[in-house]
Amino acid sequence: MLHLFALLVAASTAVLIFAGGLVTSTGSGLSVPDWPTTYGWSMFTFPIDKWVGGIFYEHTHRLIASGVGALIMGLAFWLWRAEPRRSVRRLGYLALGAVVTQGILGGITVLWFLPDAISIAHAGLAQLVFCLTISIALLTSPGWKRAYARSGSLTNTHSQPLANDQALQWVAIATTGLIYLQIIVGATMRHTGAGLAIPDFPWAFGRLVPPVWSAAIAIHFAHRVGAVLVCVLALATVAHVLYHHGRRTELRRPSFLLLALLAVQVTLGALTVLSGRDHIINSLHVVTGALVLATSLVLTLRACRPRFAGADAQTVSPGSALPKPAYVGAHA
Repeated sequence: MLHLFALLVAASTAVLIFAGGLVTSTGSGLSVPDWPTTYGWSMFTFPIDKWVGGIFYEHTHRLIASGVGALIMGLAFWLWRAEPRRSVRRLGYLALGAVVTQGILGGITVLWFLPDAISIAHAGLAQLVFCLTISIALLTSPGWKRAYARSGSLTNTHSQPLANDQALQWVAIATTGLIYLQIIVGATMRHTGAGLAIPDFPWAFGRLVPPVWSAAIAIHFAHRVGAVLVCVLALATVAHVLYHHGRRTELRRPSFLLLALLAVQVTLGALTVLSGRDHIINSLHVVTGALVLATSLVLTLRACRPRFAGADAQTVSPGSALPKPAYVGAHA
């Protein structure tokens, strides 16, 4: 049940990111100029008939954020009461602290009239909150606790114990880090109004490299270059998985999902420009970026699973000790 609740919290966080994308894409960030109230009302009693125009997007975003905050508070409490692993409990506390900080940043963003730095930090922290909830959902899953000890899933093609593949771990970590950096560049582009600084795609003013430059064009072009680099590094990660660990379903599945989400993300990025930043397409681009990051994170954590084996064994209570993974002895 804890795992299912963690999945619910992660899903609700993704919804919140989409709602935040709608606020930015529709320019509704100051539609409600006060905080934490809404035109002097409690946000929970603000009349529905006044949810019009940009107020609808901003007010709905605040309500969803409040709900997510409550869910993460419940998750942290549940972990404190029921989770024997200290490291996982700490992730819950960190997620709670992050979502509280996120709410405060959201308030400051409104009260200070959308300063770029605070708005970008708000967007970046939202992605970290999502990553924390995804991590908790993974670490509380039955597969993680079993160390993916299904038949054939932890052996290579020669049925020998799988080595601790540090090459895969490092390339996966690099991919995840680059994806997060790319998201920050995208947030910078959105919040500085550079989303249409280069109005054509896939070219830049009809050329491969922009013939003219400004701060906005540089930010936009950096986002495009970053997308290429993310695709190259993600392809390298997936190729490594398929070549060396093709039988490991817990690595193969997120690899295929990562490729599919990247294809969708690139398509949405192109459509965002070609549609003149349609607010639905732009918001889908934002939340799909979060899903790409989360998928890469899951792949990374699973690739690094042998590193967690000892810590998991040491932090469980005696009555709930996890079975020793079959591959631990191979790395001792």
